[in-house]
Amino acid sequence: MSGPSEQQVLDALRRVRDEERGGDVVGLGMVSGLAVRDGHVAFALEVEPSRAARLESLRQAAERAVDALPGVLSVSAVLTAQRQGPAPPRGAAPRHGTGAAKPLIPGVRTIVAVASGKGGVGKSTTAANLALALRANGLRVGVLDADIYGPSMPRMLGISGRPNSRDGRVLEPMQNHGVKCMSMGFLVPEETPMIWRGPMVMSALNQMLRDVAWGELDILVVDLPPGTGDAQLTMAQQVPLSGAVIVSTPQDIALLDARKGLNMFRKVDVPVLGIIENMSYFTCPHCGERSDIFSHGGARQEAARLNVEFLGELPLDIAIRETSDGGTPIVVAQPESAHARVYRAMANRVWEKVGAASSRPAPRIIVE
Repeated sequence: MSGPSEQQVLDALRRVRDEERGGDVVGLGMVSGLAVRDGHVAFALEVEPSRAARLESLRQAAERAVDALPGVLSVSAVLTAQRQGPAPPRGAAPRHGTGAAKPLIPGVRTIVAVASGKGGVGKSTTAANLALALRANGLRVGVLDADIYGPSMPRMLGISGRPNSRDGRVLEPMQNHGVKCMSMGFLVPEETPMIWRGPMVMSALNQMLRDVAWGELDILVVDLPPGTGDAQLTMAQQVPLSGAVIVSTPQDIALLDARKGLNMFRKVDVPVLGIIENMSYFTCPHCGERSDIFSHGGARQEAARLNVEFLGELPLDIAIRETSDGGTPIVVAQPESAHARVYRAMANRVWEKVGAASSRPAPRIIVE
């Protein structure tokens, strides 16, 4: 069974009425971002911000209507609030610069993204150790693994199993090392590829933020996938990010991609808190000789050139790799090590920058 067609999904949604506006959600132009693939369905319902708080029942009704179709394996529906004008008809060009509403996550004080312009620079290892360093510094910390296509936080934080839900809708985050975590890796087998288009990624990220009982957190660390695609833009547009940390290796090609990521956050008005140089150098564990395998100091120079703070450097070290692969990152496994002290210092600086910040206004998305 290949699942329903897009037309069948729309026909099912036509049976869902918005009683306040006196019509069905399709006819009223509320359905956007519809994605249907192999039995997995995702879409958004665009509503006025003034009504968003009371339309959760409408969202649930839409999910139930689609879930009843033969062949449906999963349904993900989100409410998207727009500040200006009615929702555009399906197929219309996306609107930019309209100030999309960005609801806060109850109980979460600040949200910081960890990003990189390209893969393979140790971003997830850095995100995990930063989160644990923030926890070691006495903060209440959560981690959102937003890398839908390659979730690695379950392994790095040593967490297995599936999250529980008390009401069948809101998930309880998994926990280890004193840190709460939510990841797509808890919901699908590790070897299963996620072949999703942009709207489905958007829906999954929104649900992992909104439909998770995060509780009271001082900071939520978001491990973004590499690059500047749908996941990054979704987080920048839909979530009140307090800032972003860019991870890069020292060589020119990595710095070029890191620059793209940095400029993306600047364009959507998310503060860049600083740059971290990972795999900065290698010290032979046998003879003690240092080698700059990927060059050295490039991220520091780039930070100075772009007027961004340089947060610090970490070496290419087998202990960092082994402890992360083993589910006990070095901040936990070797808390008194030089590497752990560097992570804690960087975490302290990040918190100094965002801890006292009040909620920022929603960014304006400008396409040039």
